[in-house]
Amino acid sequence: MAGRWIETWEPEDETFWREKGERVARRNLWFSVLSEHIGFSIWTLWSVMVLFMGPEYGIDPAGKFFLISTATLVGALVRVPYTFAVARFGGRNWTVFSAVSLLVPTLAAFWVMEPGTSYATFVAVAALTGIGGGNFASSMTNINAFFPLRRKGWALGLNAGGGNIGVPVVQLVGLLVIGTLGASHPRIVLGVYIPLIVLAAVCAALYMDNLRPVKNDTGAALEAVRDPHTWLMSVLYIGTFGSFIGYSFAFGLVLQTQFGRTPLQAASLTFIGPLLGSLIRPVGGRLADRYGGARITLATFAAMAAATGVVIHASGNASLPVFLTGFTALFVLTGLGNGSTYKMIPGIFHAKALARGLDADAAAAHGRRLSGAAMGLIGAVGALGGLAINLAFRQSFQAAGTGTAAFWSFLAFYGVCFTLTWAVYLRRPAPVPTRAQLGYAEV
Repeated sequence: MAGRWIETWEPEDETFWREKGERVARRNLWFSVLSEHIGFSIWTLWSVMVLFMGPEYGIDPAGKFFLISTATLVGALVRVPYTFAVARFGGRNWTVFSAVSLLVPTLAAFWVMEPGTSYATFVAVAALTGIGGGNFASSMTNINAFFPLRRKGWALGLNAGGGNIGVPVVQLVGLLVIGTLGASHPRIVLGVYIPLIVLAAVCAALYMDNLRPVKNDTGAALEAVRDPHTWLMSVLYIGTFGSFIGYSFAFGLVLQTQFGRTPLQAASLTFIGPLLGSLIRPVGGRLADRYGGARITLATFAAMAAATGVVIHASGNASLPVFLTGFTALFVLTGLGNGSTYKMIPGIFHAKALARGLDADAAAAHGRRLSGAAMGLIGAVGALGGLAINLAFRQSFQAAGTGTAAFWSFLAFYGVCFTLTWAVYLRRPAPVPTRAQLGYAEV
């Protein structure tokens, strides 16, 4: 793929940014959002497909939770190679390829989605949909390179939020099909996405660019792996994004299994939380730009713990209205936390570079270098949190028939995340430059 290559890219230069950079960066952002959006829809496809799988499929709730867990796991693992693919092949070129590759799991699901298909086949096809989860990592790495530090919170939040909306959109498509034609036509959902995948690939080929200065840096990757902040931020991202994607996969099944909702009733409720969580993610990034990512993240984990307490109360008392209220609040809060935690990543590495005595330009370059390498790893580990949530639900329902025990474990983890955020990023004044030096709110 020859591609279109931009040889020089200096987003921190305000003149360059004003005269050329912002226009080009925004164009790449919008078409990156489109491709990532569809990637998320395909990744979470089985959160919808399981709603179509009635008794005639012969799969119990534990088996359905395992299907969505398989998709979550693969989506987390492929994020690491997808991160480095941008520098190897170019952001535009890889976006085209990763979009086209979504046809494989979509067509495979179209082929097998009927009663009588073996469970092993369903597991294999669910695993294929995991490649849609990789689109997030490559998209975020690519957009991170296009924008200056002072705009990263907004840009990364918008890119990720637009992608995350792919979750409620595929669930809305499923709701439309179930509501109009019943639960026996899952292939219509798949048929809707085939032309959309082609559209995303064509738009990426026509309107996106490759950045020549973006190169894979083995040294940066190793340095990011050795940096404790990479792993600390991975834990926090498990709490925010891991919760978002895990709940998105599991919500409909929880409603069906614990509250006895029909496929139509579950589908009519499932999309609301992911939609709100996706829409508010850019707000989390914007608030982090203004007030500091750590402050917003700390408040988010405190509120998530409170919302989880509401869900535990509702789960124990079988109160669907209270359960829905608490669960929807959790989705909104995970969206805010997704935006604020991702904003923290470039800020941390930039601040550390300045603290080492690098001048503004060198510090900006060093921050981009390490944050780009760290984002793929953090995104992959964070997505594994979704796997943990799905497996926790599977075990909880197998053992007790409800999700209450799983929610208690989530509450404990949010307490850990709150403590880490406060102890590492807020308790002690960090030896980092001032807001004026950084050009944005402190980490």
